[in-house]
Amino acid sequence: MTAMPSAQRYVRLSGEEFRMRLREALDIYVAAMNYPPGTAEQRAPMWLTHALREGWRAVAALDDEERLVGIAYGYRGMPGQWWHEQVRRGVTDREGEQTANAWLGDYFELTEIHVRPGGQGRGTGEDLLRMLLDGVPDGRVLLSTPEGDSRAWKLYRRVGFGDVLRQYRFAGDPRPFAVLGRTLPLD
Repeated sequence: MTAMPSAQRYVRLSGEEFRMRLREALDIYVAAMNYPPGTAEQRAPMWLTHALREGWRAVAALDDEERLVGIAYGYRGMPGQWWHEQVRRGVTDREGEQTANAWLGDYFELTEIHVRPGGQGRGTGEDLLRMLLDGVPDGRVLLSTPEGDSRAWKLYRRVGFGDVLRQYRFAGDPRPFAVLGRTLPLD
């Protein structure tokens, strides 16, 4: 007899709930991204600061024992934010200021979306993505993801994300990234 997969539910998280689950969320992030130990401690202050930004929202997938299976969050992208300025510089250098203004004038930054490795490949990422973006008032959504064939890439392509900037290297990270975007709302 095979075991039945555990039930899963999706919830929106308040800022307080996000803070209470931060350790759990960062553990998923480190595992999903295959980052070295110690990364969570480095990222925790940044994630807490993100939760204070305009338009911030978060969603989570919970198993039947209320453990975090997946997490996604983002906020309204604006000038002066580190990611915004990095992407603006890259798009402007490669495609020109007009293209940068078109993409970065009115967008939601999908900052993080991660599913515990053992739970990947079951639609959780897409469910989190759709729930997070449902009702976002911005005209576009942008995200960055490491270059390479992955489940994340397949998900983003499946829901209509296109290339904004490819093979980009963010300051402080030697890996090439892609910046992907699409109009909102999702279909």
